[in-house]
Amino acid sequence: MIGIVIPAHDEEELLADCLQAARIAAAHPELRGERVKIVVALDSCTDRSESIARCFDTHALTLDVRNVGKARAAGAATLIEQGVRWLAFTDADSRVAPDWLVAQLALDAEAVCGPVLVEDWREHDALTREAFYRAYMNADGHRHIHGANLGVSARAYCRVGGFPPLTCSEDVALVGLLVETGARIAWSAAPRVVTSARIASKVRGGFGDTLQGLMAHE
Repeated sequence: MIGIVIPAHDEEELLADCLQAARIAAAHPELRGERVKIVVALDSCTDRSESIARCFDTHALTLDVRNVGKARAAGAATLIEQGVRWLAFTDADSRVAPDWLVAQLALDAEAVCGPVLVEDWREHDALTREAFYRAYMNADGHRHIHGANLGVSARAYCRVGGFPPLTCSEDVALVGLLVETGARIAWSAAPRVVTSARIASKVRGGFGDTLQGLMAHE
């Protein structure tokens, strides 16, 4: 079984698109019918995120920790208890490609780090967009780490103790632990994910703040 973990904090505007994309990826014919379970880790939600999650074939896990590291870890723990062999992580403001899971598994690695794409730049000017793409490598061999496009075998995940309980950069910390243990990591552009470039970031220090930093240095 394969597991997908999606942390969410008040994501009613984007969650349905995220879950629809995840559901399509989970039904890809090249998975040959292997079961895929989706867990939405609803962290301190006060909007309609929970009701949206329950409209899809997902396990809605409710938390009140306001901590993305703990939310990802709780979702992963739920899936590990059910015997998953692979954990795939994305974000509630992101949409995975239809072949996202297939692309991760095809790399035959213990962990896969993929890049992110932005389609909607309406909250930013052209200079910010250009500055981002000048500094960003969307190709094999990149060294980007995004919780929105990350996969890891359940065995390797458990070996390093899972996500640290961090409010930001929990994905970077996990990959660092994997590197320390000598895990086979694929830095691949094959798994594709579109993410939000919104200015109102849900996590301080996250992708939204990275884009804000680019605006400040224009």
